[in-house]
Amino acid sequence: MTTSTTRVARGPAPGSPAPRPVHPLAWWAWAMGLALATTRTSNPLVVLLLLAAVVLVVMARRDDSPWARAFPAYLVLGACVIAFRVVFHVLVGLKAGGPVVLDLPRIDLPWAAGITLLGRVHLGGLLAAVYGGLALAALLACFGAANALANPKRALRVLPASLHHIGTAVVIAVTVTPQLVSSVARVRRAQRLRGDVARGPRAVLACVQPVLTDALDRSLALAGSMDSRGYARTLPGTSDARVAAALLVALVAAVLGTYGLLDGTSPGWLGAPLLVVAGVVAVLAARAAGRRVHRTRYRPDPWRAHESVVAACGVLAGLGIAVAAALDPAAFAPNALTWPPVPPAALACVLLAAAPAVLRPEDR
Repeated sequence: MTTSTTRVARGPAPGSPAPRPVHPLAWWAWAMGLALATTRTSNPLVVLLLLAAVVLVVMARRDDSPWARAFPAYLVLGACVIAFRVVFHVLVGLKAGGPVVLDLPRIDLPWAAGITLLGRVHLGGLLAAVYGGLALAALLACFGAANALANPKRALRVLPASLHHIGTAVVIAVTVTPQLVSSVARVRRAQRLRGDVARGPRAVLACVQPVLTDALDRSLALAGSMDSRGYARTLPGTSDARVAAALLVALVAAVLGTYGLLDGTSPGWLGAPLLVVAGVVAVLAARAAGRRVHRTRYRPDPWRAHESVVAACGVLAGLGIAVAAALDPAAFAPNALTWPPVPPAALACVLLAAAPAVLRPEDR
């Protein structure tokens, strides 16, 4: 008598093509747009909605890679930021505003005039500290989402040819930590096979030397294999001090422009105008430097309509929040002692930000 067993396959059928990965720069553009949105409002409900959109997209679109599984750590870090901000507000923050919620003993510091520890904690100041910490936590979640959704190794592959030296160094550097983790697992497995079941500080000390040696050997092997394939090789006549100086100026201008764009109290010229100038100088310098480098890219990631849609969802959501906050500052920066409203424009931007959770890329 023959018994047949039928198995129900989960996921794609064997031999079916895997979903096409999204270009990493599309996810970074989406995340940067949402990061801009979180810095343009202090409304806690709007920030929570943006944070929910970020979590929804990450849960729906992430894979099983180690960097994708690290996204909850960014949420934990954000919760720690909120807790630390509240603790420091209770310790040394301005306690004025609203009814008293904590009446702590006041400690004057004789060596620091005007600074006191503890004292009365008012509701308005405490809520302002929570709202500020929540905005920082949402900002961390945006960058964590970009790291979770965009493969860092694939992101390094899209660097322009003028930055191939930096890309090679970063590829070697980012492999150290994963190799260190795998080395720990291999060393502990070998110790258990030999009957070594020590725990505590003794076990840690026994693992340090073989783990570091194995991780360093694997990193050097990767560096040697990349060098044998021509990575980071400089051809004669490929260096130009003027191009390097232009790239350095563009980098400094981009840092200042990004700071001005994220800080709403900075002068107007320090934001978008300086960022545009930095982008133009960087593109021109990168093109000039790229002509001197003759490198090919293996299986480049395509930029198709889906990538444009994903990037546009984040960028348009960020710009929508910024414009709405400028037109109606009372709704996007309400008083901490009043119940915050939820503007319709904010809801539309949040729905736009969460759209990549249901949008799927086309086939390969």
